[in-house]
Amino acid sequence: MANKSVWSDNRFWQRSAAWITGFAAVLLIWLTFDTMGQISMGNDADFKNGVTKRVPGPTVINYKITYEMSTKRGHEVPIIGGNDGQGMSLFQEKEKFFGRDDWSEEEAGALLHLGKLGSQTKNCMNCHTLLGNGAYYAPDLTKAWLDPAWGPEGSMQAMTGKDTKEEAMAEFLMHPSTYPTHARMMPDLGITADEAKGLVAFLKHMSSIDTNGFPRNFGKIQGAVHGK
Repeated sequence: MANKSVWSDNRFWQRSAAWITGFAAVLLIWLTFDTMGQISMGNDADFKNGVTKRVPGPTVINYKITYEMSTKRGHEVPIIGGNDGQGMSLFQEKEKFFGRDDWSEEEAGALLHLGKLGSQTKNCMNCHTLLGNGAYYAPDLTKAWLDPAWGPEGSMQAMTGKDTKEEAMAEFLMHPSTYPTHARMMPDLGITADEAKGLVAFLKHMSSIDTNGFPRNFGKIQGAVHGK
């Protein structure tokens, strides 16, 4: 009787399929747990211990955030509280946010929660993109806090007549029709002062998230990198 080729043996393919399915299942479970750890929000203790999390804790709003090129990773990364010279955050340089740089974890968390709910209630993703989700009718907001247009020498801060980035952003959110900046004007959504403060906190926190260089074209904005 002629030898039967292994490639035509049904048992070989059945066993191979079982092994591949089992390996894929184990890999998927491992990746799920790894991803959960990567995207879980940090806390205030991380900053005090110099631990860099992909999603920093709420009190990141107390720190200065810049966007700097990492030669090791080949793209820009958020730097929180100063650069240690090797592309890592120092968590030392603070920055007042609505007049304070001592927001507690509970206060900052409540503010971010208000901002997140506000972004959902006002359906921001109907026009904007946040962390890769949403529409492309209006500007991507993932790194909006780092946009130099809102900085001390930026056009938006000058237009609103405010002294700080956060005040300028809040003013614009409350009265967008007063500041026509694009052909596609943002509608007046009736955002209150408290809601605006929460939304700005949400935007600042979102800018601190390590998104592996996303959005790719943000670093091309003049002045966006290194906080200039």
